Amino acid sequence: MISAMVIEDIFKALGDPTRLRIARLLGTMELAVGELAQVLGQSQPRVSRHVGILCDAGLAERRREGSWVFLRQADAEGAAAPIIEAAQALLAIAESAEPAFAELCEVDRRKLAAIRAARETAAEVYFARHASEWDDLRALHSPDAEVEQALAAALADAPLGAVLDIGTGTGRMAELFAGQAERIVALDKNLEMLRVARAKLQHLPTAQIELVQGDFADLPHGDASFDTVLLHQVLHFATDPAPALAEAARVLRAGGRIAIVDFASHDHEELRTRHQHARLGFGNRQMADLLRAAGFTAAAPIALEGGELIVKIWIAKRRADAASRTAATETAR
Repeated sequence: MISAMVIEDIFKALGDPTRLRIARLLGTMELAVGELAQVLGQSQPRVSRHVGILCDAGLAERRREGSWVFLRQADAEGAAAPIIEAAQALLAIAESAEPAFAELCEVDRRKLAAIRAARETAAEVYFARHASEWDDLRALHSPDAEVEQALAAALADAPLGAVLDIGTGTGRMAELFAGQAERIVALDKNLEMLRVARAKLQHLPTAQIELVQGDFADLPHGDASFDTVLLHQVLHFATDPAPALAEAARVLRAGGRIAIVDFASHDHEELRTRHQHARLGFGNRQMADLLRAAGFTAAAPIALEGGELIVKIWIAKRRADAASRTAATETAR
């Protein structure tokens, strides 16, 4: 049961015009505290105080990304979920029924256009700085569109459910599968890449997409949290791929799928220095052994041989016995 105190906190949190505006803004897109301050025309300390009240009431969530703190509309979970969902619905009704509040919300959303434009400009600058490097690498393998089509076809035989895109980079995989997934968490270790991904994905509903900073060898998620894990051109950055695959298995539900897109074994040594590749691709037997050790049952790999580098797609399912093994390991710790 939800306590009277929790209900009181939620209604108190919504008893301020600025917090009402913040709640509506966070329903539109994820925003940094500084971005919220820019839209509202208020100081960051003042906005932070309002945000703290909304977070304490369960109406918003904070997430630290380097020195930045991002805010998003809270997912309605637990006993308070019906009240939070009702409060969010009430805000939408208030905007449609109250002209003065609707006007404030409309002005705030127009200011969001400047935020979106600034993000896109920063992404364009980053791309311009690295475009020649990426173009050189793309020239060595099959066109991206062919790889994406083959990956989508390989995953089309079952629902994607909740998806974790590890090493999201520019956010392309999250964008590609957003229409088929229940929700997507796009994770990357590199803060600059996360900002590029945020610019690409900011048109998606905040309830559907979440960007998270994290390492593929130490994922910031609980056991059995996802139905599908994607590792698109990521595993070759791992000096030891085994911990990354073990972490992927840990966060997958039994029967969940992992999709790995990477290069077949090759001898392009220059990729170690020019693109920081720790591994020069993977052989089929090598990948099969890695997946088996991590608790997966792998299907036959798919090869795309349209260039000097062969792109391969490995799809594997998490075995049910992997779950019990993970639990035993955690208990032993």
